[in-house]
Amino acid sequence: MYRLVAIAIFLAAVLSAGAWAYSDRPDYPEVTSGKKIVFPEDHGSHDAFRTEWWYLTGWLETESGDPLGFQITFFRTRPDIETNNPSKFAPNQIIFAHAALSDPKTGKLVHDERIGRAGFDIIEASSGDADVKLLDWQLTRTIEGVFDSKVAGKDFALDLQMKPSQPPMLNGDNGYSRKGPKASQASYYYSVPQLVVSGSVISGGRAMKVTGRAWLDREWSSDVLPENAVGWDWTGLNFDDGSALMAFQVRGADGQAVYAGGSFRDAEGKQTVFSPNDVRFRPQRIWKSPETGAAYPVEAEFIIRMGGQWKSYGLKPMFDAQELTGPFTPTYWEGAVTTSGGRGYLEMTGYAGKIAL
Repeated sequence: MYRLVAIAIFLAAVLSAGAWAYSDRPDYPEVTSGKKIVFPEDHGSHDAFRTEWWYLTGWLETESGDPLGFQITFFRTRPDIETNNPSKFAPNQIIFAHAALSDPKTGKLVHDERIGRAGFDIIEASSGDADVKLLDWQLTRTIEGVFDSKVAGKDFALDLQMKPSQPPMLNGDNGYSRKGPKASQASYYYSVPQLVVSGSVISGGRAMKVTGRAWLDREWSSDVLPENAVGWDWTGLNFDDGSALMAFQVRGADGQAVYAGGSFRDAEGKQTVFSPNDVRFRPQRIWKSPETGAAYPVEAEFIIRMGGQWKSYGLKPMFDAQELTGPFTPTYWEGAVTTSGGRGYLEMTGYAGKIAL
């Protein structure tokens, strides 16, 4: 979903602080309702906006039947610096990437990240179609429409081809997705669920062929979350019958929802969009990180109202220890989960302290 907007904004400020003179704020476009999402153009970068991301999550299976979870995310952000600096080294755009692999055989999550200023045809996010690269990490959409990503971290590598089996799912009001009570607290947002995955993974020194199902979230925006938000809970679930569910809540300091929403698309392609009153997140079991002390509801349920009736989607983790920490990322939990008749990912932020926007 809107995965860690704080990362991109924070990193841009860190890289530019002290190195470039600030002037007037860039003229960031505002997200407004009524914009038509157009493909393939909106698979590509929207450089004028403050930030955006290409967020891939999914379940894989090795040839021996062992499950794995993966996450690959590329961020682009436009820093708040002067816009008329002629230097080719000016950080006019910052690209950040993060990837992780969950292996229940080890009960460990391995992850890595990259960051750099765009330029020189080695770090770029192209417009017109999905084509993002950060040195040797990349995400592209081929002429056949397949999302192809290659990332290699310290302890793992992913080489995955993800073919759409369904059209994109526009979230919110035809892609205009509110994240707070103000109309400006919104993003342009679509998902591509039920991606058919093939490729290879290197983990623990072993190279393995894999197949599976994945989910792509695409968002771009210029605003941040509500001022009283401390974090959020989000899930994207692919079901065995071909249906798909995305649900989220933005949490306040009291643990209650500041805003909520989501979408459900059934196996026949009919989509239901949820209002804030249609979504509830209920913790079931808490896991406390031995590393950070943060307490996460790793077993939880999203309770959704559709057609006037409430339905519960219980979520259970592949394993508990799927917390991420790093030099560039806030501490949060993001992991592979199962539900009745489906599998997907759950992301929980703000449990180790308020996300600093």
